[in-house]
Amino acid sequence: MNDDVSEKAILLAVKVTSLTGSFLVRGLKKFVHYCADKEGKGKQSVKQLVKQGQGASSVEVSGESMHQFKRIARKYGVDFAIVKNKDSDPLRYTVFFKAKDMDAITAVVKEYSAKVVKMKGAEKKPSIVAQLHELKAKISRMPQKVKEKIRENVR
Repeated sequence: MNDDVSEKAILLAVKVTSLTGSFLVRGLKKFVHYCADKEGKGKQSVKQLVKQGQGASSVEVSGESMHQFKRIARKYGVDFAIVKNKDSDPLRYTVFFKAKDMDAITAVVKEYSAKVVKMKGAEKKPSIVAQLHELKAKISRMPQKVKEKIRENVR
């Protein structure tokens, strides 16, 4: 245990003209504040989420577009952890989040499901390239007018 603690080091750079105790304390306070903010925001592991001691809840989400889910969750400032369900045939994920964020996660799931439904509606539209190929085939089947070229020798 002591080896782990002794191997960790912190580098703190403070730019001042003369180093006093108050400048050093102010720099250390900013560093501690920075570490605290960085530790508990956005995507985390399940272990980190449970370690915060605020309880955890979970929601099962389809794996079609987890990138969209992560983006929306970050927008709402929700702390979450994602675990992949390996047993399910269609790819599914379980998202763990703090129990106190229940209202925010409800809004995240609602917006995410609206985007997924909108994306599925867009899939029903035929692509422009497919429409172009259909039109080409239809035009090639239409009878063409044949122009007759008659050459007359005029002297």
